[in-house]
Amino acid sequence: MTSAYESRIDRAIREAQERGEFDDLPGAGKPLPGWGERYDENWWIKDFVRRENITGALPASLALRRECEDIQERLAKETMESTVREYVADLNERIRRAQRGHLDGPAVVLSPFDVDDVVRVWRERRGGRR
Repeated sequence: MTSAYESRIDRAIREAQERGEFDDLPGAGKPLPGWGERYDENWWIKDFVRRENITGALPASLALRRECEDIQERLAKETMESTVREYVADLNERIRRAQRGHLDGPAVVLSPFDVDDVVRVWRERRGGRR
């Protein structure tokens, strides 16, 4: 036996459906954003930066994190191994300063790069050219 009771909320939803108010909603039939992706604890920061189109106004700690994520793309422009080594040494020093809490912005967990590993990947990406 089914109940004939319909709450105010259920009735309001049913009436809105009958009027077609839920038809053609943006995103209808599409998956939820981020569905199936790995969880990122800083999703809200990245979403805020993307949504507000913030580019040059990143706090120093987040700018350093982005620089670490893009290190190989940055180094692809370099032609000399000595320049690559100097860049990584400077980046590692800035990472150490961030670890000590000497940068503005939210805390970030970064580890210094192994210079030899970075140089090896840089060489491989350049096709072994010296």
